[in-house]
Amino acid sequence: MEEGFISRKNKYLFGSTSAIITELALIVGLSNSVNARSNMIAGILVIAVADNISDTLGIHIYQEAEGLTKKEVWLSSCTNFLARFLVSMVFILLVALLPLKSAIICSIILGLLIIAIISYDMAAYKQMNPYKTMMNHIVIALIVILASTFLSNWIGTRILHH
Repeated sequence: MEEGFISRKNKYLFGSTSAIITELALIVGLSNSVNARSNMIAGILVIAVADNISDTLGIHIYQEAEGLTKKEVWLSSCTNFLARFLVSMVFILLVALLPLKSAIICSIILGLLIIAIISYDMAAYKQMNPYKTMMNHIVIALIVILASTFLSNWIGTRILHH
């Protein structure tokens, strides 16, 4: 049973949560920039490719070092890449198709919802308190969002306007 969870975890947990938090930070951080929509889409695309490949390679090397079989390593690497890439594409669609304020709000709600579902699933499987786990993970995501908002505002008022 533990192996089944590890297999599922390798397929989507890390990739999805990593992409969500990174994309939300970028979306919120760039929300007040000039050409915000195109900056967000460009940034998400860079993250969907460059950061995704970087993280996937890190996971790949780590799992090789842990002695996983080639099949397990490649399955994990590919599913991590695909999970992150698909999450990125969803955020691009939201930013491209919705009015910017709505896209930001929908992105935050969707991102936190996915994190909550993944957290609940993992905690229930591990027989942990799912609500406490969900709240811990959502709080971390909110801290990242708030930090990105603060940094964006600080840079905009302190650095760019001087």
